[in-house]
Amino acid sequence: VELVESGGGLVQAGGSLRLSCAASGSGETFSIRAVDWYRQPSGEQRDLVATSGIEGTRVANTLRGRFTVSRDDARNTVYLQMNNLKPEDTALYYCSVDLNIGRGILKLWGKGVLVTVSA
Repeated sequence: VELVESGGGLVQAGGSLRLSCAASGSGETFSIRAVDWYRQPSGEQRDLVATSGIEGTRVANTLRGRFTVSRDDARNTVYLQMNNLKPEDTALYYCSVDLNIGRGILKLWGKGVLVTVSA
């Protein structure tokens, strides 16, 4: 099973992007249990952006109202919708997914996608 992120790129301030994080694999049945989205600006620490799981969905206070998390369980894909983007949103964005697989839980990390917001 692997995790593939997509949807990053260059956008002007005020624009929107939707990041996708898709789990795929063959031979095993799995489902998404929970997802965390993180971001890491260049030279800075990685911060939690949003999380979604059995306890609900939470978005970082400073991003609430602009960022939302959704999921398509049929496609084993989770999304981070980012609206009204600002230059300070520029960062490498990562997803981390907990999968229900077999009798256990598998945690996977995406490789990250770069989001660049120009002024």
